[in-house]
This record gives sequence, structure tokens and C-alpha cells, in this order.
Amino acid sequence: MTTVRAGYAALLGRPNVGKSTLLNRLIGQKLSITAPKPQTTRHVILGIQTLPDAQIVYVDTPGLHRRGQRALNRHLNRAAASVLGYVDVVVWLVEALRWTEEDEDVLQRLTDFTGPVVLAVNKVDRIPDKSRLLPFLRELAAKRSFSEVVPLAAIDGDNVAALEQVIARLLPVGDLLFPTEQITTASERFLAAELIREKLTRLLREELPYALTVEIERFADEGRLARIHAVVWVERETQKGIVIGEKGATLREVGRQAREDMERLFDRKVFLQTWVKVREGWSDDERALRSLGYADSRNP
Repeated sequence: MTTVRAGYAALLGRPNVGKSTLLNRLIGQKLSITAPKPQTTRHVILGIQTLPDAQIVYVDTPGLHRRGQRALNRHLNRAAASVLGYVDVVVWLVEALRWTEEDEDVLQRLTDFTGPVVLAVNKVDRIPDKSRLLPFLRELAAKRSFSEVVPLAAIDGDNVAALEQVIARLLPVGDLLFPTEQITTASERFLAAELIREKLTRLLREELPYALTVEIERFADEGRLARIHAVVWVERETQKGIVIGEKGATLREVGRQAREDMERLFDRKVFLQTWVKVREGWSDDERALRSLGYADSRNP
């Protein structure tokens, strides 16, 4: 009789180290939004991978960071740290040949975690001279005891399958936690909001990604059509014009790209309408954050 293992594996690390890219690669589908900016991930997102002898529930987390004292920053750190209370395994991502103060902060947070920790060294594809990796890996391995050290490149999948097998072996023996066909606990409403925010983050680049969030006001499932009404919340009137763009060009392009991604993910046609509204100081208001869906939870 085949022994089945099942449990939760947290993807933990500083901002922009590749946690969401790794989750999407492991699941084989886009669940977590990605952008070349810190704090793109703002919620705990579960990705479920069912293998012949294991079910791994990956927990993607916001990047742990030290700068920024606004309520949103505090929420991101709380959300990331809270997963250590219930996961079975931690996959700690660091970037190849790069060690920062924020990496050191993550290391300190792992001090009290008694379960297995896998060190995943990401972005090795960016290192032309691979001989430079060995001293770096030795240096990291001396910082604490790791169950395994796995160099990988999440962007192209190099050695990601090896990481998956390592995690599966470390999970406790037990029954499956979710149906075999399920890949996430996130709702379509949540995923729709995240896809719109991803397009805004990528198109606006340095202008104001941290000052905006997205709320789905209506999500109507009409068979082969999903009818979605979304609001982009900004903090100042001047930001509203930036999001809309000249003659509405930016918002139209955001809507087009987000709709195409939604149709692939939801496997049906999408009718998307998007508005931009002002809610002053939402990112530094705990009550506003809760009303906009920023709650510490393992089930977004």
C-alpha cells in the first residue's frame, strides 16, 4: 500500500525573491500575481499540488521587509509571519549570490520554527560562472540547519521538480487535505482583483502601485460568461488621472490584459468594467484595510 503524505509548505523570503513565480511554476498555472516590484504579493495564497503519493499545499506569502510603517506594511509582515504557526515545512527562498538585511530578518524569524526548513537558492540562471555558487551555498548552510539546500531557477523551472520531491518527502503521513482536482482555495472574485492589480502594477511601474488596490463590487456568473465590475481605489484625486491615463488609455489597456488572463484562468468569456475612485489614506487605515479584504487568513 502506497504511503501518502500531505501538508502545508510555506514559501517564505524577502520581497522580490521569486516566491510567486515559484508557486506558479510548481502548480503549472498562474495563481499568484508577479511584477518586478517589492510588495506585489499582499495576501496569503494557497496553491494545491496533488502528486501520486503526496499533496503539497503551498502557502505563498508577502515578502518580509523592514521598511515602511504604514498599516499596509504591518499587515504584509503579519500575514507572512502568521503562516509559521500552522505549516509543516518552510521553503526559504534567497537569491543566488545576494544576501541582504531583509534576508537576515527572515532568518531570525525562523529561529523558533521547529519543523524542517528547505533552503531554495533562486535565480541561479543569472550566474554565468556557477563555480561562484558553491562558496555562497556553504556560507548559507552555516547559518542554520537545513533539511536540504536546492539551487533552482523558478522563472524557467530549472530544478523545480527536485524541490517538489524534497518537500513531498518532508510532509507528514496523512490523508489528502483537498480534493485532487482543486488547485487553490482562492475565489474567482479574489483572483480577478489580483489580476487587475498586477496589470496596474506592471503598466504604472514606478508611479503609484503602493497607493492603489482593487475591489470587485460585482461578480455575476452567467454560465459561459462572467460579468465583473471592479473598482480601483487610489488615495488622492491626482492619482486617479494617472490610473485612467490620457483619454482613458491606461485603464482600457489594464482592462484588456486582465480580461484576457481571466478568460484563460476561468475558462469562459469575461465582461469586465472598471472604475477608479478615491479613498484617502486607505493604506494607513486598519479599518479600511479590513473592509478592502486585507485580513490575516490562510484562506484568501
